[in-house]
Amino acid sequence: MRCPQCGERETRVIDSRDLDDAATIRRRRECGACSLRFTTYERIEAARLVIVKRDGTRQEFDREKLASGLRKALTRRPVAATAAEQAADEIEAALRAEGMTEVPSSRVGQMAMAKLRELDQIAYIRFASVYQSFDDLEDLKREVDTLYAQFSPKEALP
Repeated sequence: MRCPQCGERETRVIDSRDLDDAATIRRRRECGACSLRFTTYERIEAARLVIVKRDGTRQEFDREKLASGLRKALTRRPVAATAAEQAADEIEAALRAEGMTEVPSSRVGQMAMAKLRELDQIAYIRFASVYQSFDDLEDLKREVDTLYAQFSPKEALP
């Protein structure tokens, strides 16, 4: 670490403390040449996650953009207010756990649809109708019928 005053490379750590639940380390340092004391902060830098769009363009993963789409689908649905944020966190964690630096946007979309399918069927259909760009009512009906077949109570059949 260079001294901000004289540029000397030799500095020593006087004190270290964890901040923000150990996500950040605060270090007090002293320059060996000019005796200046200064503070540095160390934070873990997450690996970049790049989304490859359908047209081949690349865009850095934006967790807020994902959460916003999930929130829109869950609008006025009987789910917890934090459900969209939690689902976005889980999707991001799963993507990072895969260890890939580039992920196709279709993978993110499929993961979002799977989370919404677990949370709320209407929100799932809302999201799927936009994400899959249904061409007509027949496509939408087919998706609803598939969903209904998966989740309809078996004992309710005559």
